[in-house]
Amino acid sequence: QVQVVESGGGLVQAGGSLRLSCTFVGLTFEEYAMGWFRQAPGKEREGVSCIHQSGSSAYYADSVKGRFTISRDNAKKTLFLQMNELKPEDTARYYCATATLFSCTGENLASYRLTYWGQGTQVNVSS
Repeated sequence: QVQVVESGGGLVQAGGSLRLSCTFVGLTFEEYAMGWFRQAPGKEREGVSCIHQSGSSAYYADSVKGRFTISRDNAKKTLFLQMNELKPEDTARYYCATATLFSCTGENLASYRLTYWGQGTQVNVSS
């Protein structure tokens, strides 16, 4: 059974930073590409970023490019999202996710049906 535990959300002022973490238990972490997603109230879920199994490449949505950095520690089975220069429009619930055969591309980030999801962590950015 796969368990996913997220942490790191909170309330921050615009311009501030947060670091999200996501730990996976029960799957061979290093064999899976990973993604971060977010959903704000009344809006559709948005793919934020994804990273290759090795961490050698990543993809970012235009809305976060240059401000967010995705990374992973395969030894610790943990995925990270460093969020800098936060804006009020970044306010959302953030989720990590993956699935068998998921590969990190912009198209997949937008449409691939993922299997394993974290419980989400809330990020609130005040103006």
